[in-house]
Amino acid sequence: MLVAAEASGDDRGAGLARALKARLGADGVRFVGVGGERMAAEGVQSPFDISDISILGLAEALLAYPRVVRRADETAALALREKPDVAVLIDSWGFTLRVAQRLRRQAPDLPLIKYVGPQVWATRPGRARTLAATVDHLLSIHAFDASYFEAEGLPVTFVGNSALSVDFSKAEPARLRRQIGAKSADPILIVLPGSRPGEIERMLPPFEDAVSRLKETHPNLQVVVPAAPTVAETVKSRVAGWPHRAHVIEGDQGKHDAMKAATVAMACSGTVTTELAQAGVPMVIGYRLGPVTAWIILRFLLRTKWVTLFNIAARQFIAPELIQDDCTGERLAEEIALRLDDKALRDRQIAAQFDALDKMGRGGPDPSEAAAEAVLKIVAARRL
Repeated sequence: MLVAAEASGDDRGAGLARALKARLGADGVRFVGVGGERMAAEGVQSPFDISDISILGLAEALLAYPRVVRRADETAALALREKPDVAVLIDSWGFTLRVAQRLRRQAPDLPLIKYVGPQVWATRPGRARTLAATVDHLLSIHAFDASYFEAEGLPVTFVGNSALSVDFSKAEPARLRRQIGAKSADPILIVLPGSRPGEIERMLPPFEDAVSRLKETHPNLQVVVPAAPTVAETVKSRVAGWPHRAHVIEGDQGKHDAMKAATVAMACSGTVTTELAQAGVPMVIGYRLGPVTAWIILRFLLRTKWVTLFNIAARQFIAPELIQDDCTGERLAEEIALRLDDKALRDRQIAAQFDALDKMGRGGPDPSEAAAEAVLKIVAARRL
């Protein structure tokens, strides 16, 4: 059983499914669970659309709580019907924790594996103890995760971050330029507003404002907006109303082409920033939370001055982070324009991003393969 509730988790779940099939053969493994389009393509047929439970923010989570509980109940019921040999719960702390708690009560002999732990080194350290009391094993994507969870008695296997092993070998920047009708000298701004409905709601307005300001000063700027499957229709509808044309791109191939073609990126904080750094794109990062959530997290819970993983690894602001009230069209446009106009600045940022990725473990074993190996070892040990 594989369970994911967001686009990044859907990607990790699909990679794990492929790796398990490669080891066991297509007839040697059957999947059940919850996921998106990528996991569905690998054989995980979700009983509901995961955008329904992709929640961002404390206030939003309270409003969505009845729906999340209902979906967690449905997911646990699916496990009880299908009787999987193991359940892997991927990222999405709020939803997967509730699924794990139900499975622990209703199917106590089912091995529960959490794939991607909560970022207790940044905020809410008590979650390490909560997770240790709920699941049997953690597959971590950060080498420094282990000490926090092992201290609470939870076994940890470091498998690496799948965003550090994205394959850009088939990306063709020229194909993207042909697709959007861009000239060879036209700069390209890639805009990534997030993969959750709440992120789209909050990030598209300042991103649109920034694009409008940049088009006034850089009229030949080409704007490309890759849309995550979970929010593609919403993104297309909203971007269609922008005063300046932007090209919405769907699918991994189009996204990779756009990343390799991009001069600069304007990105919502999240997994995609690591992918952009992998592709060699200098970026400006923005993020907004609901006012109540932001006040609580920024004032009481956040334990690091950075929110972007490669900035945390480098312990400096390699890429600017414009958070909450700083995330305005004016500020975003200023930082993007600096990079559009200064190739030396872009080159320095790209080099610094690469150095930070090396500190994060770039070039290590394939995370999906490592995760598959760990899952099979856990299942085998339970059968002894």
